[in-house]
Amino acid sequence: MSDYLESERLVLRQFTAQDADLLIELDSDPAVMRFLTGGAPSMSDDAVRDQLIPGLLAAYERWEGRFGLFAGHEKETGDFVGWFCLRPERNGPLDEVELGYRLRRAAWGKGYATEGSTALVDKGFAELGVNVVWGETMALNLSSQRVMEKVGMSVVREVPTPEDMMGVEGAERGGFRYEITREQWARH
Repeated sequence: MSDYLESERLVLRQFTAQDADLLIELDSDPAVMRFLTGGAPSMSDDAVRDQLIPGLLAAYERWEGRFGLFAGHEKETGDFVGWFCLRPERNGPLDEVELGYRLRRAAWGKGYATEGSTALVDKGFAELGVNVVWGETMALNLSSQRVMEKVGMSVVREVPTPEDMMGVEGAERGGFRYEITREQWARH
């Protein structure tokens, strides 16, 4: 297990092969999955173990540990709060990365999404040679929009809802792509 980053209250680390149950539990909460799948888990338990976890581990190798999906834990208790990601698109440029987060309901409203995201954005620009950080969220997901705004991101365009998400509440309203550039971050 390798720590990737620490903030005031959180430790972000690489996932390990033993972490499948954390992801299964997170994705099993209908409230967590509301704006992603309409409340259903995004994949079967076996798919998490046999596909998702090996994919995460391979991504750490591919990006030499610089980018990926990271498990977030409270420093004080060690409790799993959810995951955070900072990663380029699969075959995209390494200086344009996606910011993402998915937190357990017990961690909502405590500022963890903003804290972890801010730490990732700072690391991306200060240490990893990133020039643009972007994220997308549904128009109805006001909480996610607030997190992106708090880390200095702003809407650059509206985005259509992907076909596989058309059954999700509010899908007809589409979503937004948020971005922050290195220059904007330096002024933020």
